[in-house]
Amino acid sequence: MIQRNIIIWDKLNLEEKQKVLTRPHLKNSNLVSQTVSSIINDVKQFGDKAIKKYTRIFDKLEIENFLLNQENVSIDSINIKNNVKNSILIAFKNIELFHKLKNKLKKEVETQPGIKCSRLVLPIQSVGLYVPGGSTSLFSTALMLAIPAKIAKCKNIVICSPPPISRELLYVAKLCGVHKVFQVGGAQAIAGLTFGTETIPKVDKIFGPGNVYVTEAKLQVSKSFYNVDIDMIAGPSELLILADYTANPEFIVADLFSQAEHGPSSQVLLVTSCKKIATLTLSILLKKLEFFSDVHVIRKSIMNSRIIYSESMEECISIVNRYGPEHLIIQTNSPKKELSNINNAGSIFLGKWSPVSAGDYASGTNHVLPTSGSVNTRSGLSVSDFQKQITVQELSKQGLKNLSSTIQTLAKQEKMNEHSNAVQIRIDSFNLLKENYDI
Repeated sequence: MIQRNIIIWDKLNLEEKQKVLTRPHLKNSNLVSQTVSSIINDVKQFGDKAIKKYTRIFDKLEIENFLLNQENVSIDSINIKNNVKNSILIAFKNIELFHKLKNKLKKEVETQPGIKCSRLVLPIQSVGLYVPGGSTSLFSTALMLAIPAKIAKCKNIVICSPPPISRELLYVAKLCGVHKVFQVGGAQAIAGLTFGTETIPKVDKIFGPGNVYVTEAKLQVSKSFYNVDIDMIAGPSELLILADYTANPEFIVADLFSQAEHGPSSQVLLVTSCKKIATLTLSILLKKLEFFSDVHVIRKSIMNSRIIYSESMEECISIVNRYGPEHLIIQTNSPKKELSNINNAGSIFLGKWSPVSAGDYASGTNHVLPTSGSVNTRSGLSVSDFQKQITVQELSKQGLKNLSSTIQTLAKQEKMNEHSNAVQIRIDSFNLLKENYDI
């Protein structure tokens, strides 16, 4: 049932507060787990043959060659409406600019005289980007995944997406320097990227959101000894709006609906210190909800919504940090003041002119974000996710001599005598050389 009452936070006990902030349970049944496990094993054993079988079963398409040929990619990516192409180019420019700024790391430090430590930042060689399809091609996700992969200089970037592949997705792939595009979706795509098939290359890391089958497949391959990593387990979309008396209720409802549109399991919340804003928002929401049928995704998602009122803005901020939303909009008189007290959120949108739609498409930040409360420890996707770091140290003779006593003391205390000996043999050699040559 749709939540038609404003929740008065200050009147709830601890157990009730916990219940209010509980996320909707995903229907990730044993059937999903078993189905995915079967698909993964089939692809591992039969390769392309299994991929074709599951494309026929799930996508209702007979596809002989699911690797899109580069000539077709180029032709199809040209035949796009100019306004769409220009919008993609603007989004590309903003996203690339933002992600390049995050790619600057200090290269070397001298920890003490004669000891230099540095960090090699190298690209992950081979990455697989999963771009969800279904009722529409989410080519914006391809921008969010492929641009940081391109900036990181990954040697092999491939995309898997359910057929049919849209021209817009092909245009994004060409723009971002993607090497291969495969019209393969679902758990079979994740399995193909994990093991490699006659056509699909094995990758080192898999990125991108998807349905429950894709999510379950990513979870299963990441927990097994398949030598493949994943970016994160992406749950349903989340939005929390923090508002005071200056907020615009019409804007609030529009933002709530925009994130509810992602899927029936999405959760949207309004937390406000103004009872009038809570009341007006609820009234507008219920009125506009009448335009959606009972089966519409927005109506289903709004069933998971909450409007929470607390007289204290400090308490409202506490609720935000406790919930840890994927997206947070701050519609208050001084949003930067509230920002200074926010600890847990995936991506934050300041002020009434900053809808989540901007971040989802073209402002520049990434829309692949941690969900389900994992913002406490995880960050949104960035260039660093497509890189690995190798540490390097170089000690001069004097540098080792200066540090030798410290190393040997610690090694001996841990009863690691050969660690100490590896230092001592060098010190003895250094001393012998000094004696023989009067260094």
